[in-house]
Amino acid sequence: MKRIKSFIWLTLLGGVAVVLPLCILLLVAHWFYTLLSDFLAPVSAWLGPYVGVSATAADVAVIAGLLVCFCLIGLLVKTGVGAWIHRLFEGVLTRVAPGYKTISDVVGQFLGGGSTSSLLSGEVALARIYGPEVPATVTVIVTAKHANGDYSVFMPTAPIPTSGVVYHLPANCVQLLPHVSVESAMRTIIACGAGSQALFDTPVATKQ
Repeated sequence: MKRIKSFIWLTLLGGVAVVLPLCILLLVAHWFYTLLSDFLAPVSAWLGPYVGVSATAADVAVIAGLLVCFCLIGLLVKTGVGAWIHRLFEGVLTRVAPGYKTISDVVGQFLGGGSTSSLLSGEVALARIYGPEVPATVTVIVTAKHANGDYSVFMPTAPIPTSGVVYHLPANCVQLLPHVSVESAMRTIIACGAGSQALFDTPVATKQ
């Protein structure tokens, strides 16, 4: 009887593990679509009767047009003139709305907006946050390298890697893992350490 209960329980957990991420993804997609639809409702309400399509088709067309605009803006800011306009625009917004700079920096960090200190473009490392003599290590992302050889690192917390603690450590407390991607390290943090063998089975580069 215990074996049957254990089999049923494990089977149920396996099914939930497969279905739950898909349900969450669909809920997030539905929430994002609803948010955009409400935000773009005035444009969709005008476009639908004007073109002669349904409200849903008008919403999809407006969202597609918005994505195209994002791509065009992204291409524009990669040019010299576009980058200058962007800096000018950010300067005005920073003076008018002081909180804009903070929001821009946070978004840039997590989207890897070309900054060498962004999380997605950082390097994975093992850090001895209690000093080089203490054998305990933690998984970190190198977010900055300083002229004196020290590192600033971000230590994500499990199972939510977007929160964590920033440490500033000397080079002999940081072991770089050049062959481990940030995505792989984040997966081990989300899984509360499961799969961390990849971190320790990879050759490390110790900075003295």
